[in-house]
Amino acid sequence: MNSTVKRIARTLAIVTVTPIYIFYVITRCMTSANESLETYSQWISLIPGKVGNLLRNAFYRMTLEHCDPTATICFGALISKTSARLGKNVYVGPRCMLGWVTLENDVLLGPAVQILSGGHIHGAESLDAPIRNQPGKLRRVTIGADSWIGAACVVLTDVGSQTIVGANSTVTKPIANRTIAVGSPARKIASRNQELEKAELIEQ
Repeated sequence: MNSTVKRIARTLAIVTVTPIYIFYVITRCMTSANESLETYSQWISLIPGKVGNLLRNAFYRMTLEHCDPTATICFGALISKTSARLGKNVYVGPRCMLGWVTLENDVLLGPAVQILSGGHIHGAESLDAPIRNQPGKLRRVTIGADSWIGAACVVLTDVGSQTIVGANSTVTKPIANRTIAVGSPARKIASRNQELEKAELIEQ
């Protein structure tokens, strides 16, 4: 698909989702921006295929703090915070769940990845009140540029750039740049700098 066709497709997608955006704004006035986003995020997540990807991108470009036109948000993916930011060429796999996140350029998320708004979204200090009534401490979680988060990972804190997190891992502590980490909790098993050095030696 050349650049002209892409521009036309993206423009048509904006036109198509504008009525949904209008309902989103009306609902936002009656509840809150995030509650309204959750409602329409669930609805628009159910549109399949490339058409669905285009329509989701158009909707999130209108509702999120930032969503680049080149970002792909796949079937079943949900975004719950208007403050989320999706950079260039970001890929959000099927059935992902995202909160207050920044996905920098070229980030790849496998299927069913969950990136929450930090590790303390619920308070639990008091035993005199239900956990659901205790305020948490939300924070932005950033995934650095050119990182790959494997399928079914749960990410509670920042991941550095050019980092790989293996499938089914749980990230509870920040992960440095150019790291390969796996497990629950995720632990470093290798440095990508070492992998790059090995590749350079092989090429020589």
